[in-house]
Amino acid sequence: MSLHLPDPDPRSTPRSRSGRRGRFGLLAAALALLAGLFVIAERAAGGSNLDKLTVTPGGTASPSPPPSPSTSPSPPPSPSTSPSTSPSPGGAFTVVAAGDIAAQCTARSSSCAHPKTAAQVQAINPAFVITMGDNQYDRGTIHDFRKYYDTTWGKFKKKTRPSAGNHESYDPAGFEAGYKSYFGAIAFPKGKSWYSYDRGNWHFIALDSNIFDQTAQINWLKADLAATTKGCVAAYWHHPLFSSGEHGNDPVSRPVWQILYDAKADLVLNGHDHHYERFAPQDPSGKADANGLVELLGGMGGAVSYKIKNVQPNSRFRLSGTNGVVKLTFTDSTYSWQLIGADGKVKDSSPTYTCH
Repeated sequence: MSLHLPDPDPRSTPRSRSGRRGRFGLLAAALALLAGLFVIAERAAGGSNLDKLTVTPGGTASPSPPPSPSTSPSPPPSPSTSPSTSPSPGGAFTVVAAGDIAAQCTARSSSCAHPKTAAQVQAINPAFVITMGDNQYDRGTIHDFRKYYDTTWGKFKKKTRPSAGNHESYDPAGFEAGYKSYFGAIAFPKGKSWYSYDRGNWHFIALDSNIFDQTAQINWLKADLAATTKGCVAAYWHHPLFSSGEHGNDPVSRPVWQILYDAKADLVLNGHDHHYERFAPQDPSGKADANGLVELLGGMGGAVSYKIKNVQPNSRFRLSGTNGVVKLTFTDSTYSWQLIGADGKVKDSSPTYTCH
């Protein structure tokens, strides 16, 4: 900045000493004015008035950012991958299980058993219901499911975790067509008739023994067992590897037993033969083994009973001629059950087993 001072007027007369002092005063005043202008210029270029600005690299001034919050916002909860049947960890829970359920009859017939076994399910009020196949006789059509099964066990449909039996495969509309139409995503949660879910410290696996010859299900089972972090494992399907009943042992289940045995699973539940039976722990060859699988055969859900034919070596209790349901009690490390007859009376009690 330059300061322009006026030139002396050439027409003016010479000034006295006092006049020079006046000129010197004028010069001092001009110098003071010049100093003031320098101060203003310095402040405009970045002096003490910049205390409310933050100078970023490169010399650009920007407003100071607001202070950071003292705590970070909480992240949203991760979505749950557990099935809808999974409660908070810990504590005991009750499950009802049966196979071979809805004969083509109704409560109007005094000999019709599935209305009576359904009444026991209702009285027990379990956390969920397991079915071990042959849910609806004789051919598992959607018409018969609606006419018979739905009027009794259908009351618990939303909390039923079913598996298919051979009678579901006889549907003229197609393989397991009525079963799939009736249960929908409950039985086919990922589009397949096999699935798994968790409850407490238990991992449950529902399989389709009508198609144990398909590698897709077998490969899925191996991967599912490898992935679970639960301490106890139960699996269920229709055809039993071991049975003292009219159908007898079914070797179609042996490869699956071997996979479960190798994975140190605990409990297997089956139907097919229309009686009740429990076995001591054993390996897939039928040899007693404290680290083996415990088999529960529960084909007494409502169909006409079969006779006991050939008692198997590790069979511990058998009952024919009685319809009923199995009431299972699970804890984080143990399991046991009772057979509840259609009359509401306890017909058998198992030992309490500890998970492997």
